[in-house]
Amino acid sequence: MKPLASRTEPRPLVIALAGTLSLAVAMGIGRFAFTPLMPMMLHEGLLDIAAASWLASANYFGYLLGALLCTFQPALWARRSLPPVRATAMVKWGLSLTCALTALMAIDAPAAWPALRFAAGVVTAVAFVYTSAWCLGQLARLHAPSTGGVVYAGPGVGIASSGLLAGLMTQFGWHASAGWVALALLAALLAAIAWPVFREDPGAAAAGAAPAASAGGGGGTVEKTALTVAYGLAGFGYIITATFLPVIARTALPGSIWPDLFWPLLGVGVACGALLASRIPARIDQRLLLIVCYLMQALGVVIGIWLPTLAGFALGSLLVGLPFTAITFFAMQVGRRLHPQSPAAIIGLLSGAFAAGQIVGPPVAAAMLARAPDHATGFAWAIDIAALALLAGAGIYAWMMRRFAAG
Repeated sequence: MKPLASRTEPRPLVIALAGTLSLAVAMGIGRFAFTPLMPMMLHEGLLDIAAASWLASANYFGYLLGALLCTFQPALWARRSLPPVRATAMVKWGLSLTCALTALMAIDAPAAWPALRFAAGVVTAVAFVYTSAWCLGQLARLHAPSTGGVVYAGPGVGIASSGLLAGLMTQFGWHASAGWVALALLAALLAAIAWPVFREDPGAAAAGAAPAASAGGGGGTVEKTALTVAYGLAGFGYIITATFLPVIARTALPGSIWPDLFWPLLGVGVACGALLASRIPARIDQRLLLIVCYLMQALGVVIGIWLPTLAGFALGSLLVGLPFTAITFFAMQVGRRLHPQSPAAIIGLLSGAFAAGQIVGPPVAAAMLARAPDHATGFAWAIDIAALALLAGAGIYAWMMRRFAAG
């Protein structure tokens, strides 16, 4: 298999595809492998819903910590007169540790699982922030910023491939421990293909540097705060569906073979949405695009509850997936415009807010399940709250459009 890079400077599409594979490993597998493997672990009696909720939250706590480390790292390094962190090195460390931590989940040591998922959250946040900062910075330097949308197809690629693999393993009666090892091997293969591209090129702009067009700009504190809050609401709005989709579908469609396919379908939607986002003209206000994405995802998270049929879950999976990384792509672009002096810091801040929203989601679902007369009702209550959060996020972007001129 040919590597994605040669001895010459990689082309924009090669950089974007390397980012795709990096985020497929970090996000699609490192963070979301638990979702398709959860039904296997529940079936084997390794977990119950409450334990699964807290295990998911441990990963999101780790992601929050990793994002905050990325946010404050530039200031801390500058204060101590330390040399800048090499983004490519951080990406490679993140990918390596993601593969190792995924494989370690196969160990029959339930007491260690929260720590492993917490650590996986930290390293996947680092891999996400530095992959985003480096790829977007290189693409801006090469005058191909719209190609950045291809980078954010990565989580969808990872979700779809890991979901399909987990579905096959379920059909063949594999144990969850074997599933963790298989997904770790898949992650290692994808990381190895992308690895050669992540290198520092002579004469290249510093990783994560702002494009020239943004230099000297930047938004005010109020606008950055509004963006951060709105992006955090997106983290809460999708996470209950992203964590429990196979379980919710199995509850609504007992005995059906289709629930194992809704998660990969969501992944396909994620990848397609990112690719479509890269084709949208840059002249369109990205805050307007974010409003459309939030409304689409709000409909996606509730439609499976309102219409608990094969068609409802299939349509809902697509509507949740299509705007998922498009939201990330547009929000990161807005963040880079508002804070051009340190893109890695604003990406880390936004990722931290997103992680905070995700942390709240599983415990809310667990609380609703504990109070509801049955699982279907509990999930419905939690999903309705999530949809309201997405509507609130869309409202914040509408306010931003009225209050602040586009950059």
